[in-house]
Amino acid sequence: MNTQIMEMDTADKIAAIPIEEIDVARPSLFQNDTIGLFFDRLRKEDPVHYCRDSYVGPYWSITKFDDIMAVDTNHKVFSSEAKLGGIAIQDMHSVEGALDLEMFIAMDPPKHDQQRKAVTPSVAPSNLQQLEPIIRQRAAKILDDLPVGEEIDWVDKVSIELTTMTLATLFDFPWEERRKLTRWSDITTAAPETGIVESYEARREELIECAMYFKGLWEQRINEEPKNDLISIMAHSPATRDMPFLEFLGNLLLLIVGGNDTTRNSISGGVLALNENPDQYRRLSDDPSLIGSMVPEIIRWQTPLTHMRRTALQDWEIGGKQIKKGDKVVMWYLSGNRDGSVIDRADEFIIDRKNPRHHLSFGYGIHRCMGSRLAELQLRIIWEEIHKRFSRVEVTGEPERLFSNLVRGITNLPVRLHAR
Repeated sequence: MNTQIMEMDTADKIAAIPIEEIDVARPSLFQNDTIGLFFDRLRKEDPVHYCRDSYVGPYWSITKFDDIMAVDTNHKVFSSEAKLGGIAIQDMHSVEGALDLEMFIAMDPPKHDQQRKAVTPSVAPSNLQQLEPIIRQRAAKILDDLPVGEEIDWVDKVSIELTTMTLATLFDFPWEERRKLTRWSDITTAAPETGIVESYEARREELIECAMYFKGLWEQRINEEPKNDLISIMAHSPATRDMPFLEFLGNLLLLIVGGNDTTRNSISGGVLALNENPDQYRRLSDDPSLIGSMVPEIIRWQTPLTHMRRTALQDWEIGGKQIKKGDKVVMWYLSGNRDGSVIDRADEFIIDRKNPRHHLSFGYGIHRCMGSRLAELQLRIIWEEIHKRFSRVEVTGEPERLFSNLVRGITNLPVRLHAR
């Protein structure tokens, strides 16, 4: 059966499901990449959708761009607080064996603002300007070491390697052990069903190992002169130096996941998008100046974090629906980024969009991703360096996707490089 027929058959099955029974929280829908069909239906028929029965409990799905913006920019009504459940569809402290972590993304003002402000200098424009030649040198080395004409896993050889190197620099992390950061990033959001960890207890043990490793780095940096790396910044800033240790760990894991998972999946997603849209790949080959607009289009297209969740602090109306105080409200960024009523030809990958940064992948409001410019910088550099060396990065097999409803991850992407 060809792919088009299979997609038609899947679409028919999804169309037959009663709207009230649709549950878009199931990680399998993201792993098999059928989630878009469900979101299409919700945007058309029930854009503010209530799911009563799910493994994560009842929740509202917000699936249209403007409604998502209305929630994301209203932190006084829609809370991110960890004690209310946090920022993911699954309550932060409901996971078996979970550490009692707190992080500034799962806080409301004023504490959120103080802690975020403390670490923001690490990704300030002046620091990114210093980082750019370092990232470019590393990207060049990574690409120069790849074999031309042989099948390789792009995720492991390029996407993970570049982002882990950048993250190690931001933390001033021991270079030879930088892949620990990759591992800790993976297990932070992993469940046993992913195959990444054997059990929640094993996950907990590895996170404790992470905590103890960073405790040693913290104690080292706090006794040194302040530097510009993230650990030193947190150790010396009045807003963060007296944090309880599990809060310190929570913020570190937030920065690890934010600096690693999202960018690496956009690097992989860009290769896949160009292969699935060969006309756009030809345009890029003919005109590399389009890399500037292609980068935010890749980030929109991939939407590396599928959602953020809030908890209603009071009764509120969205899209004609009555949200009750205490309700779980999930903003599906992946769906909003395909909303054709706001984004022209939203279902198409177009590398020269007129307003390519008009997307939801970084969120909006006080929780907008602080590392957005760093993510764009890494993507721009890697594609500039790819263009210098290769006429094509050819995808040679089906991508393997992560079993997750939060991180829209690609775990394996077989490719073959063609020299320019």
